[in-house]
Formats: sequence, C-alpha cells, structure tokens
Amino acid sequence: MSKAPITDLNGWIAALTQPTALMELASLVVCALLAWWLASMVCNALGARDKSSIMFGRRIVDGVLFPALLLCLAYLARFLLTQQLSPAVFKIAIPALIALLVIRFGVKVLQVSFSHTPVVRLLERSISWLAWIAMVLWVSGLMPLILEELEQISWHLGGTVLTVRNLIEGSLTAAAVLIGVLWISSAIEARLLRSATGGELSLRKALSNATRVLLLFLGLMLTLSAVGIDLTALSVLGGAIGVGVGFGLQKLAANYVSGFVILAERSMRIGDTVRVDGFEGRITQINARYTVIRAVTGRESIVPNEMLITSRVENLSLADKRLWQSCVVTVGYASDVELVMRLLLQASLNQPRVLREPAPHVALSNFAPDGLEFTVGFWIEDPEEGTLNLKSLINLDILAALRAHQIEIPYPQRVIHTHSG
Repeated sequence: MSKAPITDLNGWIAALTQPTALMELASLVVCALLAWWLASMVCNALGARDKSSIMFGRRIVDGVLFPALLLCLAYLARFLLTQQLSPAVFKIAIPALIALLVIRFGVKVLQVSFSHTPVVRLLERSISWLAWIAMVLWVSGLMPLILEELEQISWHLGGTVLTVRNLIEGSLTAAAVLIGVLWISSAIEARLLRSATGGELSLRKALSNATRVLLLFLGLMLTLSAVGIDLTALSVLGGAIGVGVGFGLQKLAANYVSGFVILAERSMRIGDTVRVDGFEGRITQINARYTVIRAVTGRESIVPNEMLITSRVENLSLADKRLWQSCVVTVGYASDVELVMRLLLQASLNQPRVLREPAPHVALSNFAPDGLEFTVGFWIEDPEEGTLNLKSLINLDILAALRAHQIEIPYPQRVIHTHSG
C-alpha cells in the first residue's frame, strides 16, 4: 500500500475500505483491552476506589488513567504498523483519543474542585464540544486553514498587535493552566485532609486553603502571560484593587483574614460546640470567608468569620466538655421539702447522660409568690447530643414523681383588691 499522505475525502474513504483497516481496528481493540487491564491493575494495587478520584473515577473507564494509557498504546501501535503500511484508522483514532483525554481530564477536575456549583455542568459541556469540534477540524484538515484566516484579523492595542488566533490560543492555554492548578490543589487538599480529625483537621484545612490561594494566584499570573498581557502594567491595577479593598471590600477582606486567623490559632475547630449570637451548635465547616454551625435541631447558621473574631463566642468544647445544666420546679408551700428534694434528685439520676461525678444536687433556691422553688443542677459531657431533650426527659420524670406522691404544682396566684363605690 502506498505511504502517500491522505488529503482528500475520497482518499479517506479509499483508505478506510482497505483490508489493512481491519488490522488497525483489531490493534485498537487490543490496545483498549490492554489499557483497561493496566488501569485495573494500578487501581487494585493502590486501593483507589473513591468515586471522586480523578485518575480512576466511578469506574475504571470513567477516569483519566484509562484514556491516557489507551492513547500511549495507540501511539505505540501506530509506530509499529507504520513500518509495514500507511495507517488510515489511526489518523482518526489518535485525535479522537486526545479529545477524549482532554474531556475526561477537564471534566473530572471540575467535578472534584466545584462539586456543588451549578455552572460546572455548563463548563463540562463546553469542554466536550470544543474538544470534539477541534478534533473534527484537525482530522478534516480545516484547522490550519481556519487558523490562517484568524491570523489575518488583527488590531493594534497600544504597542501590541493582537489577532483573533492569539486570543483563542491564549484563552485555551489559560484554561489549561487553571485546570492544571485546580488539579494540583485538589490533590494537595485530599492528601492533607486524609485521616485528619479535630484540631489537626483545622490546621490542615488552613494549609490547604493557603496552598489553593497561592496556586490560583500563580496560575492567574501564568494565564495573563499566556494571553499576552504585560504583568508590569498590573502595578497600577494592584493599587486600584488595594484602594477598593480598603473601602468597598473591607468587610470581605476582614472575613478572609479572620478565617485564616481562626484556622491558624485553632481557637475553634471542626467538631467544637459553640454558642455565638444566641445560636448554639457544632462547627461542621471552617471556610476562608465563613463558618457553618449546625444546631441539634438540624438548622445551619452561616456565620461570617469576622464575627467569630470580634464578638464574644462561647466554645463549649475548648477545654472541658462538661456542661452544667439546671431545671427549675415550683411546688406548694405545704409540700414535704425532704421528699421533694429526693424525688428531684432521683429524676436526674434516672438519665444515663447525667454525670455521677460531679453528682447532681437539688437546692431550695427561692420562696416564690406561688410556692417553693427548687433548682436541680447536673453535669453532662456530651452537649453535642443536645441539652433540651435531656431537660425534657428529666422534667417528665419529675412531673410523674410529683403526681405519684400527690405533691401540688401550684397555679399562679394573684390577690385582687376592690374598692367600693
């Protein structure tokens, strides 16, 4: 078979109908099976079964490793076949595999980095369409012609000549750099946060956030250079941004700085139970700008980090997790005080969450207008399990015990004075 390059549609059709095309298709099938086997071996060796894995994905063929191995094996097969014949199928298969690798890599990185962002789906489709369109243009031979025409469309911007081709190439390079930066930062974050708990988790979260910001900044600089923007011109822009931060973005900058201070000082950690601005709950996330606090009722509060730095915050888990709680009960003045105190003490001891050391105690706290007021004080060490539910159980036991011994719980009493006409 002639080794002359195939340049027209008739040549493509003639080449693809040759018997050697079947040999190339068989080689591609063998390469696909071998790539799947190698990817499975690597996955089993590393124990990587995480559905969010960039390299392996939900299935072996869903990650980046499989198309990468398939592309390398296809290049090797084409090199070996070129010694005997002029490949035709591989001229289409190689660009298609490159497009598939680009799509898989870009989509998986975006899914891992921005898993809860609605715009991710649009970006995934955009990457797929651009990659397949570029593949079709390259295989058909139209790509050089289109690039040559785009090179002719130019304009002057100061002392720089910009063309449409330069802008497109710079934008694609910028997108590739940013995706690479997101990939590296996601890998570093997963490595840092693996098997970390408590205070160590908060510190590693701070390092992860700082690393991501630094990498994104470096990626932005590389992106601007790829587009053709002179970085020395950013000095004026940096001054303008500084003024904007000093005025309009002051609160936003304060929240970000406060977030890094919280993570660095570890005054509050993921898993701590805190009370801030009247809201009590457990810290589930500490982000760069805000902190998420989840109450035992299921409600979540998004608290700006500046508030956690500048206002009073009660950390119920910082030093000692033991928490003192109390229930107040009023009985009639004619009640047996000793019996009431024993019943109240027993009601608190009936709950396994109430600590025996320090032991609960009962006190006659007040001579109220309606009766004798008793206070039951007790300690717990699991406030994250909720305090209202425990108080409810103790109050129910107290109510049952008082009713069983016919001890009066008085109604509010008021004296009304009337004057005759």
